[in-house]
Amino acid sequence: MGSLQGRRILIGISGGVAAYKVCEVISQLFQNGAEVRVVLTERARDFITPLTVATLSRHRAYVDADLWQGVHARPLHIELGDWAELILLAPLTAQTLAKLAQGFGDNLLSATLLASRSPVLLGPAMNTEMWEQKSVQRNWRLLLEDERYTPLEPEAGLLACDRVGKGRMAEPKTILTRLESWFSGGAQQDLAGKKILVTGGGTQEYLDAVRFLGNPSTGKMAVALTQAALDRGAEVALIHAPLQVSLPFHAHCRTISVTGAAEMEERLQTQAPWADWLVLAAAVADLRPRQRAVGKLAKKDLPLNLPLEIVPDLAAQLAQSKREKQIIAGFAAQTGEITAPAREKLARKGLDVIVANPIDLPGAGFASETNQGVILDRLGGEQGIPHCSKLELAHQIWTYLGDFQRRSLPPG
Repeated sequence: MGSLQGRRILIGISGGVAAYKVCEVISQLFQNGAEVRVVLTERARDFITPLTVATLSRHRAYVDADLWQGVHARPLHIELGDWAELILLAPLTAQTLAKLAQGFGDNLLSATLLASRSPVLLGPAMNTEMWEQKSVQRNWRLLLEDERYTPLEPEAGLLACDRVGKGRMAEPKTILTRLESWFSGGAQQDLAGKKILVTGGGTQEYLDAVRFLGNPSTGKMAVALTQAALDRGAEVALIHAPLQVSLPFHAHCRTISVTGAAEMEERLQTQAPWADWLVLAAAVADLRPRQRAVGKLAKKDLPLNLPLEIVPDLAAQLAQSKREKQIIAGFAAQTGEITAPAREKLARKGLDVIVANPIDLPGAGFASETNQGVILDRLGGEQGIPHCSKLELAHQIWTYLGDFQRRSLPPG
């Protein structure tokens, strides 16, 4: 999470049982180099203590008494509001939501929000019945009319009241991913109005009911691409082969699950015309068994010479049939020298852009949380990407595609 290094993040904690989850967020932010300040409401102190968050953030925690009794060069709520690059409110209770929606500033947290122009991520947490109340939903919609505020939608699951429903605060990992994405480029909404199709995961080509030809792709790069595009305002569909990573955006993205290359091909044919941009990050098989046995073959019946057939080049097929102004980008996982083979693939497949990444270097390639490589395009453009998280790489890819689109459009 290199994008968090040196970032100034103010965390506002309201009085809900989910406050304990924010301790993990504070700890991880500090460990990743962010500067963190924390404001607790009076009710938040019933769940976690100022000492706890001060220990995790390595900075004193602020409470209401500091607003009226502390000695500061400037009023504290002004100072904190100006200091923050980004404000995270989690958990956001119905009480604090109502105050913000109506413009109340009767405690340190609400006064700081009113005195700041910094963007705000909202992480609601409350009982399902409370969340679904018309008054609460009205306040929620009203607050989101202000472009400063970005939602971290509550999740469904088992709540502290033993009910099952929507109202759980987003998990710490989800919050941290959104924060990383924000500072990697997600603060922009430059993809608003774009329809983007991403493919990911590794296809499985079955010999029988249990055995298949596969590859080590986990789908992490595709998930990062999807997350980054969603954060930048795009409408996104993800066609994915089996993944080894969760989909934190399932409620906000159209996902289509497939297993083999034939299913992937079928889905691409129906979905590709919808998209403005296609980014093909799936590791699609090059070969598959010529025939699939019914049921499971006994070991004695396994063929020693397995008849195989070539899988059609899905990227090349899409490039041949793409509509005007549609952009298609692919990936080239390479060993050794990566640029020349990638440029050859770019031309041979007829792609607009290709991302070449090494799979034989530490911290890059399959299953890694990080990656590196080079982006090439058919106009001769080239950009090296140093070692970074896959989410940071995803944002750089979207930025590059936006620039490529501008360069490739005819004058006027």
